[in-house]
Amino acid sequence: MENIKAKTSLVSAEELQKQKEYAAKVKSVLSVRYNSAPKACVVTFGCQQNVSDSEKIKGMLCDMGYSLTDETTDAKLIIFNTCAVREHAEDRVFGNVGALKKYKLENDGVVIGLCGCMMQQEHIAQRIKNSFPFVDLVFGTHVVHRLPELLLKTLTRKKRVFEIPDMDGVIAEGIPVVRDDERRAWLPIMYGCNNFCSYCIVPYVRGRERSRSLESVVEEAKDLISKGYREITLLGQNVNSYGKDLEPKINFSYLLRILNSLEGDFRIRFMTSHPKDCTKELLETMAECEKVAKHLHLPFQSGNNRVLRAMNRGYTREKYLELIDYARSLMGSELSITSDIIVGFPGETYEEFKDTLSLVSKINATSLFTFIYSPRVGTPAAKLDDPIPKSEKSKWFKELTDLQETISASQMKLHNGKIFKCFVYGKGKLGDNYIAARTDGNLIIEFEGDESLIGTFQKIKVIEPLTFVLRGEIVKEKE
Repeated sequence: MENIKAKTSLVSAEELQKQKEYAAKVKSVLSVRYNSAPKACVVTFGCQQNVSDSEKIKGMLCDMGYSLTDETTDAKLIIFNTCAVREHAEDRVFGNVGALKKYKLENDGVVIGLCGCMMQQEHIAQRIKNSFPFVDLVFGTHVVHRLPELLLKTLTRKKRVFEIPDMDGVIAEGIPVVRDDERRAWLPIMYGCNNFCSYCIVPYVRGRERSRSLESVVEEAKDLISKGYREITLLGQNVNSYGKDLEPKINFSYLLRILNSLEGDFRIRFMTSHPKDCTKELLETMAECEKVAKHLHLPFQSGNNRVLRAMNRGYTREKYLELIDYARSLMGSELSITSDIIVGFPGETYEEFKDTLSLVSKINATSLFTFIYSPRVGTPAAKLDDPIPKSEKSKWFKELTDLQETISASQMKLHNGKIFKCFVYGKGKLGDNYIAARTDGNLIIEFEGDESLIGTFQKIKVIEPLTFVLRGEIVKEKE
């Protein structure tokens, strides 16, 4: 492996050692206050990156002497890891935090903390400071690794702690992790975003793009494989930008080939991929690497070129279709396409929205993640005129979802009778005795089986295609 170094600001070994010392002090404080390990609850909103951050928060909390619980009403420490991508997510956070006021008043020693993307916004932090005086700790996205230090301050001082530095962010390696799943793992390869799509708050709250070193990513992947993890999902706001800030520069395709060469029976997934930076080389790498899932999540957001320019997306409808066509020429029916769409971007007309509908009809995606535009304070789009009422946008939204439901059902029918190698990941929803598995192309197949199969790869035959899920049966090996 090449000696590839990061130009990004890494958290120093000295700083990480200081945090371990703070963690030991927190543990000492807790041992005096409680007869047994107090419980901590971490509630996560938003994307997979937030889930990964919460796993690190849980790891640090366990090092500090807490035990973990999923129930807020059973905890002495409650941390909400928040999302700022849409207004609905923010409203849920405010509602959930407000509901804890009574619980805190009735239970001595409860500490409430807020972190994540919402908290990195000054106007949100100010609202928490003014309207939620029972919240004890607020910290931003760039100081998650300093949780032991911040929690020690919270526990030993009588005043609230707010730590939201205005910075581009760092990379902290070696943070302890408590993973939510024993067989599927999130593996962040980079943080931040440089794209500045006009509707998106992420670059403002997550900072600029910064890649983890190749060595760090590969070593974590090896560790996960050795511990029995069978699905590893590489995370980044735009994984296609991986390596641009490393020295010498490498690209995401190179990383995929390195990980694909590792020994073991595992599958590699990744998200999210930006069409602007999606290259033919990446698609060829997907096709050639047997351990890389044939699932491409490639958000197009709009099918109209004027709207795409207003969104500052950096590609055209034609470029997007060219990528999809090339991907399908390489991977054929193996490939599953999913995407994101924003309905009712400021200034979008119904005629322009119809271009989105026509693009949806052309790409035949397995599924779509669809949203009505939500203005984000501080983004350029939030300042644009937005004359279309929410009621009209909701009609467009229904038209889109109805179309995709028909497409999804027709796509599922194409798989009837096929046999897939699937990763069995959990309990199913079709019945009490069903368990759920995922194909290489990210399709969900549910079949009757024993829960002992969870965490293994199995061959499953599709016996009934439904709208968004396939019903199958396990294929028994011939004796």
